[in-house]
Amino acid sequence: MGTDTIAAIATAMTSSGIGIVRISGDEAVSITDRIFEMKNQKKLEDMPTHTIHYGHIHDGDEVIDEVMVVLMRGPKSYTREDTVEIDCHGGVYVMKRILETVIKYGARPAEPGEFTKRAFLNGRIDLSQAESVIDVINSKNEFALKSSLSQLSGSVSEKIKEIRGNVLHEIAFIESALDDPEHISLDGYPEKLSGIVSDVIKKIDKLLANSDNGKMLKEGISTVIVGKPNAGKSSLLNFLVGEEKAIVTDIAGTTRDVLEEQINLNGILLNIIDTAGIRDTEDVVEKIGVERAKKYLNNADLVIYVVDTSTALDENDHEIMELLKDRHAIVLLNKSDLSPVTTVEDIRKHLDKKMISISAKEQTGMDDLEETIKEMFFSGEVTFNDEVYITNIRHKTSLQEALRSLHLVLQSIADDMPEDFYSIDLMNAYEELGNIIGESVEDDLVNEIFSKFCMGK
Repeated sequence: MGTDTIAAIATAMTSSGIGIVRISGDEAVSITDRIFEMKNQKKLEDMPTHTIHYGHIHDGDEVIDEVMVVLMRGPKSYTREDTVEIDCHGGVYVMKRILETVIKYGARPAEPGEFTKRAFLNGRIDLSQAESVIDVINSKNEFALKSSLSQLSGSVSEKIKEIRGNVLHEIAFIESALDDPEHISLDGYPEKLSGIVSDVIKKIDKLLANSDNGKMLKEGISTVIVGKPNAGKSSLLNFLVGEEKAIVTDIAGTTRDVLEEQINLNGILLNIIDTAGIRDTEDVVEKIGVERAKKYLNNADLVIYVVDTSTALDENDHEIMELLKDRHAIVLLNKSDLSPVTTVEDIRKHLDKKMISISAKEQTGMDDLEETIKEMFFSGEVTFNDEVYITNIRHKTSLQEALRSLHLVLQSIADDMPEDFYSIDLMNAYEELGNIIGESVEDDLVNEIFSKFCMGK
């Protein structure tokens, strides 16, 4: 009885108030009728679309569960296919039992992301919208959720389609002129095309300009805490996280390896790494930790340098400050509750970075840290406006490739090359933009994208 009607559990596999088994395909309704007995003894196939029905799921004579069944006929469904959702009790066993029964009576298990893949293949959403579905599910802060919902509604698609339309118009004009030179003249066209391509480049540049901000707001700012041993790095981490994640003692060198945590600082995600104190040491294990600290420092978006102001600067501080000169860094003058030995002026002689007085012990100064991060990365504020943010690295890469092709068009114009050279690079840009929305993308890439989805979505 094998069909291409798919089924999966669409809710988390844990005990909860309700569970949903989703079915999609040509036989979704008929399969459900084989196992679903309505209270009024009617058949689901006789019911209108977008209705809910009460009854029981059976496997032969055995009653499995009391359920509500939602009927959504295609094309007015998520997949644009006939879709049935069985709302059952949320026990893991009962959900699995209903799914097994649905499969027994004709469906097959859905692959990860296959419902959304069908929505894409059936033209309900494009590829960028499909990718935003998993981003909505994985959202970790307000910006990530709003940005993903915006992309799901088509904000990125509309912008890309607009740019592609501009490029396609010029490709068509060039091809038409080359095919019919007697009626379509290219006199003066290179200058006109140069202006059009320059405008398109500006639009892509604007999308790329906010891509790093979008990625950081969505995925978090890679943040490394550095300092010499016993400066208060682990105390700072514990305060930011809100619990005792790092061991804190008065013994220098307690932290031997890196600790990684993610915190939400009023809408800003920080992917924080607490590192071993940087100092010269003969301890083999500690030396490895120090080398790792330097490696993470070099790859971080932001470095938080914790200085113990109750002690004097030494050669370890000087080494750290030298490493920070070309980095996005904030200096935290820790232990402000004690009499200061090291001052802002002492550090300013070696390092010109934003400095904030804090006490990790007394938990003061964190508001200033938050405002400084906003100023450093987001020009003073984190806004959730109507701006289109590029948050997907695949989209960013395609935009960069399209931009490269468009610059080649300008170069060809400057070199007075034949018009068919313009067409080749314009077409490359058009196809790269098409990769973003899935209009010129390989099947293998599509399969890879949807394989990362959770089951049932």
